[in-house]
Amino acid sequence: MRILGISAYYHDSAAAIVEDGAIVAAAQEERFTRKKHDPRFPHGASRYCLEQAGIGLDGLDYVVFYDKPLEKFDRLLETYLAYAPRGFRSFLVAMPIWLKEKLFLKTLLKRELATLGDGKASALPRLMFSEHHQSHAASAFYASPFQEAAVLCMDGVGEWATTSVWMGQGHELEPQWQIDFPHSLGLLYSAFTYFTGFKINSGEYKLMGLAPYGKPKYVDVILRELFDLKEDGTFRMNMDYFNYTTGLTMTNRRFDALFDGPPRPPESPVTQREMDIAASIQAVTEEAVLRLGRTVHKELGAQYLCMAGGVALNCVANGRLLREGPFKDIWIQPAAGDAGGAVGAALALWHKYLEQPRTVNGSDAMSGSYLGPGFDDADIRRCLDGLGAVYECLADAELLPRLADILAKEHVVGWFQGRMEFGPRALGGRSIIGDGRSRKMQSVMNRKIKYRESFRPFAPSVLGERVSDYFELDRPSPYMLLVAPVRGDKRHPMTEQQAALFGIEKLNVPRSEIPAVTHVDYSARVQTVHPETNPRYHGLIKAFAERTDCPVIVNTSFNVRGEPIVCTPEDAYRCFMRTEMDYLAIEGFLMAKSDQPKWERDDTWQTEFELD
Repeated sequence: MRILGISAYYHDSAAAIVEDGAIVAAAQEERFTRKKHDPRFPHGASRYCLEQAGIGLDGLDYVVFYDKPLEKFDRLLETYLAYAPRGFRSFLVAMPIWLKEKLFLKTLLKRELATLGDGKASALPRLMFSEHHQSHAASAFYASPFQEAAVLCMDGVGEWATTSVWMGQGHELEPQWQIDFPHSLGLLYSAFTYFTGFKINSGEYKLMGLAPYGKPKYVDVILRELFDLKEDGTFRMNMDYFNYTTGLTMTNRRFDALFDGPPRPPESPVTQREMDIAASIQAVTEEAVLRLGRTVHKELGAQYLCMAGGVALNCVANGRLLREGPFKDIWIQPAAGDAGGAVGAALALWHKYLEQPRTVNGSDAMSGSYLGPGFDDADIRRCLDGLGAVYECLADAELLPRLADILAKEHVVGWFQGRMEFGPRALGGRSIIGDGRSRKMQSVMNRKIKYRESFRPFAPSVLGERVSDYFELDRPSPYMLLVAPVRGDKRHPMTEQQAALFGIEKLNVPRSEIPAVTHVDYSARVQTVHPETNPRYHGLIKAFAERTDCPVIVNTSFNVRGEPIVCTPEDAYRCFMRTEMDYLAIEGFLMAKSDQPKWERDDTWQTEFELD
């Protein structure tokens, strides 16, 4: 039986196919349209999923959507009525969209689905709807390696829920309790993302990365005025300071007064105030997650925890929950945001609605998150020849040692192999890589490759079997969703003068033997690499370790700022030529920038992508 899951119409639309309970394919629409966080119906992603499954639309048994629009509409109406007459302007903006499209989403979905087949809506498979947080919870539990686990979902808002707790046992997944809109940890974090000048639903990870540069001087203000955090982790927000229920902004002037002025204008310099605000809201978020985790463990008695929802992408909080929390282990859905709802909706239909059993074999069901398109050598050669690229075609026995040597010489490499990752992280399928030991690598990658803010850290990819040699982590972290400290014996102690530095001045102080991936607080967002899920990437890092005695390389997503991660060989070559990457490896095809035909230098392409 084949089920197509769909997530769309808010942000990060996606499609996924589940066949007899197994995840066959999943992809975000942005990778096909090249529009970051594309919210439109996932035509490209759906077609890919059908092709990967080897079927047409008529080969599907069900299509399931990841939330229930009528319940969401009910929440909007109740919110507007509760705050009336405030919010009338926002009401006028929202209602035409709902009355024209979203209120009749079933009809719209059928029309869009028909375009994937012969255009006849009457011949469509049965269309079902899952609840938003049920989709999140199912994506976390059913894909996890646990037979029994508690599930914690935290995001902005679904229909009503913003935080929900579930209990999973076998193929059963039952809701326990929830916190409802407008009280939302996700929206609180997004409000501070907006206030510090970053883009909502995109810049939250920047706020997390900025936090270690500041001091948490506003924690008391947040907990006293904005966020009433109870001992059990539940909370209420003081809506006098927020605009998101009724307005077109996240915060208001009363909020400004608490934090010494108005929001930072986007793209203006980041000051110490923003760093201190970031440190403060990050500290509050971590405390809320820790308290919720303890409560869930106490109430449900589960030894394992699964997590999903946008807040579950806060890998600093995740790392603390793993180290300081009561659970034996936690598992976070790698596509924790709305895109993962496509997978979760399909799994919920299979296991919960159709009551199909679930088999757990000790590993998760996400296949390393390598669920997107892959390309064979004939396709790649045809593409590169069409672009006039100059390349060598090498077997791995020659390619991997050559690349290890290239990396050891501090060159930057575009790395494209296997199937594309599903979710926001590049995990060695579509990555830009470099030498983790290099003192200049972070600066070079940010300024000359990614064209992004200098404060943003890079993640390490490390051989799974050697992770404990470099990081205070004793288990796999394949999805780059756990932050762990760098081991003390790998750190470089700071001088008194260096320790006295503030803010962005800390950036250029090398802190460890792997400075390119060590953040200013001696932490790192770790990805462990395993031969079972990505043998070629594991082989590359192993060759680098044999060459340098260091099993750690830099891994960042293969894109520039504002661009979705590359999907096709053509996307990869274009990004390679537009930036100052030195080499590009697409499967066994190796290209040096110095060998390529002249590329017309036209920096107007940077306006092609809206800054995130």
